[in-house]
Amino acid sequence: MAMHSHRTKDFWAGAVYVALGGATILLARDLPMGSSARMGAGYFPIVLSGLLIVIGLVSLARSFLRPGEWVERIHLRPALFVIGATCFFAATLEWLGLVVALPICILIAAAGSRTFRLNLETLAATAGLTAFCALVFIKGLGVPMPMFGTLFGG
Repeated sequence: MAMHSHRTKDFWAGAVYVALGGATILLARDLPMGSSARMGAGYFPIVLSGLLIVIGLVSLARSFLRPGEWVERIHLRPALFVIGATCFFAATLEWLGLVVALPICILIAAAGSRTFRLNLETLAATAGLTAFCALVFIKGLGVPMPMFGTLFGG
């Protein structure tokens, strides 16, 4: 069995999956599990995190068994923009509401790309994605999040 470098995409993807899955299980450990028939608040995040850890472990094992695509360097800028956009959305959803917070979140995340350009096509795609999310999550699924936040009287 040949040992390969830890600088492959399989290794880093697996490491991230295991870390995210483990962190989520730690955060959800005090939530009630319930059962498959009567799911508690912790059931979905813990089961999904367990699956994510399994996928991560498979990816890690694969990185040591097969040669993979080499990672020259980890690009922090896109990761920081996406994480920052997610944190922005979580922090401002109640205050701004979905139809304001989500397009800003999308544009922040997109700005992490070196090829990002703010133009009519970008704005149209952002508006379409926002409308789709409002229809699916708020209207269709009834997710309790404000369409318009407290800043706008929502």
